[in-house]
Amino acid sequence: MPLVTPHDMLRTTTAAVGAFNGALIEQLEAVLTGAEQARLPVILQISENAVAHHGALAPLTAAARSAATAAAVPVALHLDHATRPDLVEEAVALGFTSVMYDGAHLPWEENVARTRSIADLCRSRGVFVEAELGEIGGKNGAHAPGVRTDPDEAARFVADTGVDALAVAVGTSHHMTERTARIDLDLVRALRAAVRVPLVLHGSSGADDATLAAAAAAGIRKVNISTHLNTVFTAAVRAVLDADPAVVDPRRYVGPGREAMAVEVARLLRLFAAAEPAMSGSQPCMPGSQPCMSGT
Repeated sequence: MPLVTPHDMLRTTTAAVGAFNGALIEQLEAVLTGAEQARLPVILQISENAVAHHGALAPLTAAARSAATAAAVPVALHLDHATRPDLVEEAVALGFTSVMYDGAHLPWEENVARTRSIADLCRSRGVFVEAELGEIGGKNGAHAPGVRTDPDEAARFVADTGVDALAVAVGTSHHMTERTARIDLDLVRALRAAVRVPLVLHGSSGADDATLAAAAAAGIRKVNISTHLNTVFTAAVRAVLDADPAVVDPRRYVGPGREAMAVEVARLLRLFAAAEPAMSGSQPCMPGSQPCMSGT
């Protein structure tokens, strides 16, 4: 089926939607297979780091689009954590239905100006735009752990930029391999009340199932996971190689990695779908709703 946007998904559910990264073709396939197993929509993500690994965006995009449009469930194709406006422009030209521009490392005024410019471009092409405020932890420097998104600043940022979704810092950190993060649920609720667009949780690999479900119930609408799935994928690969060190055919070990990752994708999608949010406070602003004024 044709690619959709995250807005298309969020219009039809009050639950959180899973957004999963893939750096290899087999991982992209695993995300789609898991979504089909769960019979739920999914956001398939390619990050700027994955683009750097492959040396170009177009080849991986061609594979992702081909697989995604053949899937039996709705799929949005999302460019994750792009810090380069030219990469966002290329993604839009290649048919991505969603992009994240990450200007969190920039001074406020420059972040707002660049994000607004990208939002204007994407809106003219029907592409969903996510931005970030509050420096999600785990990337050193500007992304120092312990930073939190201020609700008033978040509302102003959304109003000034016109973005469709906002990634917020509420206690998670990127690249965590242990699921020990503690999410500030009161802050999630406050942000949900202040911000009239869907909230996005990055660094979700560091939170356990109960914490992720609670975050979704508190108001998170898009849950990004990468490192946790890499861990599952790698564990399956390592098990094959440990059991038979003579294996040299990559299909023999990458295949089990893909299968294990698909199972975990399906499980997580079901977890998020079951976490219905409390229906109190302001609701996210969705296209076609009236009134629909970001940041109010």
